Amino acid sequence: MQRREVMGILASADAADLATAFEHLEHVPAHRVLRGPESGLVMVRGRAGGGGAPFNLGEVTVTRASVRLESGAVGHAYCLGTDGVKVVRAAVVDAMWQEDATRGRVERDYLKPLRAIQDAADRQLHEETAATQVDFFTMVRGEDA
Repeated sequence: MQRREVMGILASADAADLATAFEHLEHVPAHRVLRGPESGLVMVRGRAGGGGAPFNLGEVTVTRASVRLESGAVGHAYCLGTDGVKVVRAAVVDAMWQEDATRGRVERDYLKPLRAIQDAADRQLHEETAATQVDFFTMVRGEDA
């Protein structure tokens, strides 16, 4: 896994799933909050048609936090919303992932189950959306042919 993927999994995780997974970690090292949790607004930009000129869509609330583990590793996290507990937990997991000694365990016991939950939710949404798809076709009248 790359750190970008790890950060994405943590940011996208549901707070309840993150809490459940966090409670099942073998050993959560002592940590100190360096920054936050702090909530603020971030401007979300969009593009017309996915590739057109960018435009400001609106603002969303984002919460961030940074922590330092007793080993010295520093973790950061940003999550949509104002859940400060969630973002601190995500920052602790980010810091644990950065350490060679705990990376494999964190990926196996924490990140992969969270990604599986997210993938299942994505599949369900895709199936529900596909069920509402409408196919349009045009019929040609006999004299127009």
